[in-house]
Amino acid sequence: MREAGFISRRQAGWEELEALLREADRHGLTHLGGERLWRLATLYRGATSDLAAARTREYDREIQLYLNRLTARAHAYVYAGTVRGGWSRLAAFFTQTFPAEVRASGRPILACAALFVVATIVAYALVSAHWQDAYALVPADEIPLVTKSLHDSNFGFDHRLAPAMSALIITNNIQVTAIAFAGGMTLGVVTLWAILNNGLMLGATGALFAAKGFGLDFWATIAPHGVIELSAIQIAGGAGLLIASGIIAPGRLRRVDALRLRARRAGILILGVAAMLVVAGTIEGFVSPQKTPETFRISVGAVTALALVLYFGFAGRTHVSSSAL
Repeated sequence: MREAGFISRRQAGWEELEALLREADRHGLTHLGGERLWRLATLYRGATSDLAAARTREYDREIQLYLNRLTARAHAYVYAGTVRGGWSRLAAFFTQTFPAEVRASGRPILACAALFVVATIVAYALVSAHWQDAYALVPADEIPLVTKSLHDSNFGFDHRLAPAMSALIITNNIQVTAIAFAGGMTLGVVTLWAILNNGLMLGATGALFAAKGFGLDFWATIAPHGVIELSAIQIAGGAGLLIASGIIAPGRLRRVDALRLRARRAGILILGVAAMLVVAGTIEGFVSPQKTPETFRISVGAVTALALVLYFGFAGRTHVSSSAL
């Protein structure tokens, strides 16, 4: 059977199984009742047969891994009768699903990270040589007037306002990542533009503060929250490119099927990114404003970097993950 025909014939069953699993996740198995429980088991057996057929016929790997995830979810109910509450599902998402998907989507995420790093280095070098170049790289209204350190410039507010500032910061960061993510529907053009601009802004601003003698303070001020925040932006960009790839390079799948599957994967990434931004915004609102030594702030950044490496490198290793792009 041709791959397109296989998908067309079997997809309705997969979607019905997904709907039953979502309902079981929300309300528990007992809510389904006897007839629909039997239907879930039947659809599960069909999905496992479809997975075996997809592997044997060497269909597109994305279809294989979609079916792998679907049957893994159903297996817990069919054989273990697992009823997972909201907190349990949330824990599974952050300890298994999200980090596994970040690893699986490594190539588009690393592409965004590479663009960001190159843009930052180029902007820093150009502005260090000629500070006027900042106006060619960054909108004039976004270029700071450097008269004091970044810490004093950004955090000279009444610390009793920290909760409000944290909420404002989180909202702003979510807007940036939303643009990078939604840019996937422009074939990735807006996504790459957002990542490029973010890198140019960081490099140019860093050079301006360094020229005034505040370079170490600049990086130390960014370090506590910046590692998580900037990583989240690259992951959001990777999610955008993942969606774009469903349009540009669907492989052996129909574009609509490739887009649907990759949109699901991108959705996992963007949900995880939202949580990362809440953490980064909380640190920026409550920790970064404190008058601490530069070495301490840099150390906090180093600890968060190590934590991210360990988290994305090892969490959820036993969980079934999606395919790499």
